[in-house]
Amino acid sequence: MLESERYGEAMELLRFLLQCQGQEERNYEEWRSLLEWLETAFPYASQNGDAEGAVHPEDEDLREEDMARLLAKSKMTEDAGYPQKLLQRIMNEPLSEATILALEQLSYLEGGGVDEALTAWLQGDNVHPLLQFRTLQTLRRRGIQGTVNLIRGHETAIVEIESVPLQTEDFPPQVSQVLERVAEQAEVHEPTLYYFAQELWGQFVMSIYGSEEYRKILDGEDALLDIWAGALHQFVSESLNGTRQEEETRGMYGITDGMRFQFEGAYRALKGFVKTSLLDK
Repeated sequence: MLESERYGEAMELLRFLLQCQGQEERNYEEWRSLLEWLETAFPYASQNGDAEGAVHPEDEDLREEDMARLLAKSKMTEDAGYPQKLLQRIMNEPLSEATILALEQLSYLEGGGVDEALTAWLQGDNVHPLLQFRTLQTLRRRGIQGTVNLIRGHETAIVEIESVPLQTEDFPPQVSQVLERVAEQAEVHEPTLYYFAQELWGQFVMSIYGSEEYRKILDGEDALLDIWAGALHQFVSESLNGTRQEEETRGMYGITDGMRFQFEGAYRALKGFVKTSLLDK
């Protein structure tokens, strides 16, 4: 019912269940909490039925977050050790959709030494860079402040948790400017390329967040943004088509012979990231 936005029907069902006898008390507590949340989030559905209870776009993200928080707390009500199980999954399993989802759930659970455990683990030397960034987002959502030291190969990056972007639009403009350059060229030459470039660039930027490479992109002038845009275009085009047309790609972005070394370095960085990540999970 919730997935199909039949909130009024869901409320009626919960009211009926609350009148039934013979269930465990924790079931009634969960039903009561869900009903209270629904009545607060969707008062029009409670009063007027679902026909007038369509979700307003501006409220959709907030309600999804509220639902995620409620479901996570419901899991913890059933199992007090649930936060620890999520921590074990994050820390001991390879990077996957399951570990990312576990981090998202931890954003809404209080106590249990979660903050300390995540912060200590995050600063180890065997955490995938993409998982590092997702963990930083979780810590920020949990209200943690201060800095952490992230080990990136031979580099240690110092990151302020309260400055970590939570949405794509929270990143500095230079990040989106690289994609804008690709969009301009892809629209003319390969319209389908932009979708894949957008996905790859978003994950790559998260993986290098706070590093020297990331800071160079933010400090770089237009020429450096052209180099990254060209390398991104080249890598995605090559992956899709199986052919390498580097000269043509460099020409699109005005990358001269003198900039070729930087172009190849950016290309290798993107390629190396893909080899160590599960972007399709």
